[in-house]
Amino acid sequence: MAGVSSCMKYSMFFFNFLFWVCGCIILGVSIWLRVSKTAQGELEIDSSLVSGINVLIAVGAIIMVLGFLGCCGAMKESQCMLLLFFIGLLAILLLQIVAGILGAVYKSQVEEDLKTSLSTYSSTLQGTSPADKEFQNNFRQIEKENKCCGLFNGKADWGKTPGGCTCETADIGTPACKDNIYEEYCGDVFIKMVQNNMIIVMGIAFGLAFIEVLGLVFSMSLYCQIQRK
Repeated sequence: MAGVSSCMKYSMFFFNFLFWVCGCIILGVSIWLRVSKTAQGELEIDSSLVSGINVLIAVGAIIMVLGFLGCCGAMKESQCMLLLFFIGLLAILLLQIVAGILGAVYKSQVEEDLKTSLSTYSSTLQGTSPADKEFQNNFRQIEKENKCCGLFNGKADWGKTPGGCTCETADIGTPACKDNIYEEYCGDVFIKMVQNNMIIVMGIAFGLAFIEVLGLVFSMSLYCQIQRK
């Protein structure tokens, strides 16, 4: 044990034990959502969300493996396990950095693609099929909740079909309401929501990056202490 800091060793173990527990929770819940038909029905999980659940399964498994390597590497003072932990964590950190750079570079393109995708629903607001009617009813509720009108052309998106653009009594005379019609387009509201969520994701990513850097520093410091022992 000479030359190895007990404080650093047990701090490394505790850090990675929490890391491992988080991985177990993510993996367990993700597998349950993936295989349980009851859960999929109650949470209204469709095929479009399955790929996201599969990603969570992979993330949970990776976190579990890294947590195990970190815990065992610290307690057994195994340079091999600590080095594998360091390499795995460094790879994740580099992937986050690359993803952040790509997100910043293609941010405007993503927003433009989202706007184009949303614009395709304009015809649905004027459709007459049962599916169109169901979409229109849901969209009217969205308009009322978000105090917006149409997608990107306001009331014109509805054509002759009565939409949900008419202001609520409480909103008449406010900046959101002009000529008894909600002024903001719902498409713009959706894009703002995506932008706000991207900011939240970036904040979480920076927080995770800070924790990962701490993990890299702890593991490499412990690795060097073991090597000098």
